Amino acid sequence: MTKSVRIALDAMGGDFGPSVVVPGAARARDRRPDTSYLLFGDEKLIRPLLDQYPKLAAVAEVRHTDVVVKNDDKPSQALRQGRWKSSMWKSIEAVKASTRASVGALKRPPQSLSGVALSAMVSS
Repeated sequence: MTKSVRIALDAMGGDFGPSVVVPGAARARDRRPDTSYLLFGDEKLIRPLLDQYPKLAAVAEVRHTDVVVKNDDKPSQALRQGRWKSSMWKSIEAVKASTRASVGALKRPPQSLSGVALSAMVSS
């Protein structure tokens, strides 16, 4: 019996944000139909792309965030400017909530978190 997997994604991440993250999630959905997704970011940018992939849209939930940590943001700026409201932070919190692992503001690499069998941070 295959275990269902839920993946939290910062849809605003990487150099191209939702234009790469959403199609990537759709490809992953095709390969692993037992997977569901939480997409964090600007819903106005995510939703039109998600609508192009009905199979993904059926198993995805968009959680809107107004704050995005940009590639050129310094870590200290990201911390001061509302990291807890950002798509990056919210996606990490979703993983934290589902695994009950403590995430320390990305100061520890994901593979060193106790209680996390498999984690990844992906950038395109």
